Amino acid sequence: MYSLILKNIARHVQLTAEEETYFTSLLVAKRVRKKQFLIVAGEECRYEYFVNKGCLKQYYLDDKGQEHILSFAPEEWWISDMYGFINQQPALTTIEALEDTEVFAIEKSKFEELVQQIPCIERFFRIILQRALVSHQRRIIESMSLGSAGRYKNFVQQYPSLEQRLSQRQIAFYLGVTPESLSRMKAGLVKSH
Repeated sequence: MYSLILKNIARHVQLTAEEETYFTSLLVAKRVRKKQFLIVAGEECRYEYFVNKGCLKQYYLDDKGQEHILSFAPEEWWISDMYGFINQQPALTTIEALEDTEVFAIEKSKFEELVQQIPCIERFFRIILQRALVSHQRRIIESMSLGSAGRYKNFVQQYPSLEQRLSQRQIAFYLGVTPESLSRMKAGLVKSH
């Protein structure tokens, strides 16, 4: 049941069998059906999530009700509204299941307990957060410096398995273009090859 999350952690830090047991005892398994929400903007955000199976999207709605997808979280990704989770404030973003999804959740208070009991877990989460920060920073720079074709190519590189799992609309909203623009751009890329 916990093999994927323990493998994810083992890439960066080594836990003893006792530490693994303690860690997994703090996790709450949760199933989320397609189109259900894990986190809703404006509501309390008490958990950090690990995707064991399925796929989630994280987005915010602007004043006009337009959806802007910030990230996708397929299997083996960690996700939360970090502002809400770290500051124990209402979430700024919404996290919704794109497929029937299974996650492991760790509550903020249990997370703090965990890093006190197993110091190398704090190192693991520091690595995860650093990678997320680099990814978000790169995405911001790409949105300012690349056209939609460049952003699309980078999306395919970052999420190689997701292009077939996501709708055109979801990919377009992630790239900041309309679904029609994405279709034209993809057709143009096919013709140029």
